[in-house]
Amino acid sequence: MTAARFTNRLIHETSPYLRQHAHNPVDWYPWGEEALARARQLDRPIFLSIGYSACHWCHVMEHESFESEEIAKILNDHFVSIKVDREERPDLDQIYMLSVQMMSRHGGWPMSVFLTPQLRPFTGGTYFPPEDRYGRPGFRRLLLMIAEAWRTRRADIDRAAEEITAHLQQLGQLSSSAGELSPELLRQAGRQLEQAFDPTNGGFGQAPKFLHTMDLRLLLRLWKRFGDGYALQMASHTLQRMSMGGIYDHLGGGFARYSTDDRWLAPHFEKMLYDNALMVVAYCELFQATKDPLCREVVEDTLAWVQREMTAPEGAFYSTLDADSEGEEGKFYVWTMEQLEAVLGKEDAARFADCYQVKRCGNWADPHAPGVPKNILHRVTTFEQLAAMHDQPEGLLRDFLADCRARLFNAREQRVRPGLDDKVLTAWNGLMIHALATAAQVFARPEYAQRAARAADFVLSTLRAEDGKLYRTWSRGARAKLNAYLEDYAYLLEALVTLYEATFEPRWLDEAVTLAEKMIEQFWDKQQGGFFYTGRDHEPLIARGKDPHDNATPAANSVAVLALFRLVELTGRADLREKAEATLRLYHDLLRNRPLAATQMLLALDFWLGPVEAFALVGPNEELPRILRAIHGVFRPNKVVAYSPSPTDRVKLLEGKHALEGKLTTYVCENFTCQAPLVGADAAEPQL
Repeated sequence: MTAARFTNRLIHETSPYLRQHAHNPVDWYPWGEEALARARQLDRPIFLSIGYSACHWCHVMEHESFESEEIAKILNDHFVSIKVDREERPDLDQIYMLSVQMMSRHGGWPMSVFLTPQLRPFTGGTYFPPEDRYGRPGFRRLLLMIAEAWRTRRADIDRAAEEITAHLQQLGQLSSSAGELSPELLRQAGRQLEQAFDPTNGGFGQAPKFLHTMDLRLLLRLWKRFGDGYALQMASHTLQRMSMGGIYDHLGGGFARYSTDDRWLAPHFEKMLYDNALMVVAYCELFQATKDPLCREVVEDTLAWVQREMTAPEGAFYSTLDADSEGEEGKFYVWTMEQLEAVLGKEDAARFADCYQVKRCGNWADPHAPGVPKNILHRVTTFEQLAAMHDQPEGLLRDFLADCRARLFNAREQRVRPGLDDKVLTAWNGLMIHALATAAQVFARPEYAQRAARAADFVLSTLRAEDGKLYRTWSRGARAKLNAYLEDYAYLLEALVTLYEATFEPRWLDEAVTLAEKMIEQFWDKQQGGFFYTGRDHEPLIARGKDPHDNATPAANSVAVLALFRLVELTGRADLREKAEATLRLYHDLLRNRPLAATQMLLALDFWLGPVEAFALVGPNEELPRILRAIHGVFRPNKVVAYSPSPTDRVKLLEGKHALEGKLTTYVCENFTCQAPLVGADAAEPQL
C-alpha cells in the first residue's frame, strides 16, 4: 500500500468523518484548545468546516477543495483550519449554523464559517466550488478575499463579528407567558398543517420534502382528541406514500433522509439512525389508529435493517449509512432493466418492473450522471390495486414480489456498500431504544424489547461516568468522550420510560428517575426555567441557548417535558411535574405564533391537557398478554402502563393495588383516581 503523502492531526480522531480528512494537505485541527490557542497566538481567522460522514456535498467539497494542494496552501498560510463532526458536536453546529443562516439566509452542510480567534463568526456559507460556479463564489477566490480583508479591514470584521455574536446570544431563548395553554393551540397547528399539506403526494410544502414525523404524530392526536377525520387522512396518506416511494428502501428496509422531489421518488440516499427511529414510532401509532397491515410491514422491515446493518456486536446502534458508494451517490440502490433481467430473468423482471416502475430508459434523471438510465424502485399503486391490474389474488402477487425482492437484495449485497459511520451516539441510541420498545408493545414482539434493553445496558454502562453524567459518543477502540447534551439526556430518558412499560423491569424506571435528576442538575435554568442545551460543566461557548425548535429531530426541551410528564404519572414525583410544566409554559408564545416550529411540544401539551389513562396491572402474568393487547391495540397516545405480579410500593402507580380473586387485576386511573378494578382478562378486555 502506498503511504499517504499528507497526514494531519485528524488521524488520531475517533470520528469516521474526521478521519476521512486525515490525509488532506490541509493542516486540519480538531476542535480543541490546541487549535484555539494557535489562532490566538498567530492572530489568524479560523476556518471552521462542519459536516458529517453521510453528507454527499461534504465529500464533493473535500475532493474539489480540501484535496487541492493549491487551496490547502492558502488555508495553511492564512487560517487555522478546524474540522468538526456535527453529530459529535451539535452545540457548535447549532451556534454556527444559526450564524450562517443569518449571514446567507440559508444553511446546510458542509458548513463553512469564518471566525475571529475569539470564536465570533463574521462570514460564511455552505458548499463552495473551487472556482466560481453554480452562482456561488469559488472557494479559492473567497479565501484570498477574506485573507486580504483580515489584513486591511480588520476593524470592520471585528465589528461585524460582535454584532452577529450579540444577535446569536438573543436567539434560542424563551420567556414565560401568562397565556392559556388551551386545546386551541393544537387546533391552530392543525389548520396550518392542512394549509401546507400536499393532497396528491402527501407531506407538506414543496420539494425537497423531509419526513416531518412530529407533524404526522400530531395529526393523529388531533384525530383522537377532536374527531378530525381529515387529520387522520393526512397522516395516513403521507405515511403510505412515503412507504411506496423511492425514499423507502424496498429491498433492505429503512428510509433515506429526505426526498429531492415532491413525490418521494428520488431520495438523498443517506440513511440516518434517528430518522428511522422516528419513522418506526410514527408507523406504530398509525397502525394503532387504522390497523393498516402496511404499517406492520414497514416497522418490521425497518427494524430488520437496523438489526442487520446498524447494530454493533455490543448491542448499541451505529449512526449513519453514506449516500455514496464508489464515489457515486445512490449507486448501491439504483437499477437498470438489464440488471433486473440478469437476476430475475426476463419474464419475472417484466412483471416486477411493472409493479416497481422500472423503465428501460430509467425513471430517475440523476443530476450527477445525465443521460444514464437509472431506476429507483418505487410503487405508485397499492398491492391491492396491483393485484387487480394483474388479475391475480393479492396474496399470490405479494408472494411473487417478496421472492423477487429477496433475490434482488441478495444480488445487491454483492455490490460495494455505502460507507458506515460506526460511532455510537447516546441521543440517537435513545431514539432507537424508544422505537424498539414502542414496537415491542404495539406488535407484541418481546424480542424488540430485548434488543432495546441490550442497547440501554450498553449506553448506561459505557457512555456514563462514575458521577452519573452522560457522554455523547463512543467508538470501538476508544473511550466514550465529550460531555453529553440535553438531547442525550432527554432522548434516553424517554427511552427508559418506554422500556419500563415494555418490560416492567423496575430498574428501568429507577434509571429514568436517576437520569431525570441528573438532567435537572446539569441543564435546568434556575432564573428563567427550561433546560439549556449544554450542561453547567460544558466548555464556555459564545452563546448558551435552549434550542427550542424541532429540526430533523425533536427539540430536546420538548422531549424532556413529555418524558417527565410520563415519569410523574408512574412515580408521583411532584417536583418533576413542576419542572415540566414550567418548561411547557415557556413555550406558550412559540406555540401560539409558530406552532409548526415546535410540534413535539404540542405532543407534550396534548398529554398535559389529558385525560391521561394510567393502567395499573397486578397479579399472575398468564393473562397479561391479553390485557396488553387490549391496551396497546388502540391508539392511546396519553397513557402509562405499570405491572407487577404482586403488590409493590416500588412503582407509585402500583402502590396499594392488589390482585383480586387470585386473578390479574386491572386498575384504570385518571388524575390519580382509579375506577373499579377489572378482575381477569374476560372482564378487562371488553372495557379496554
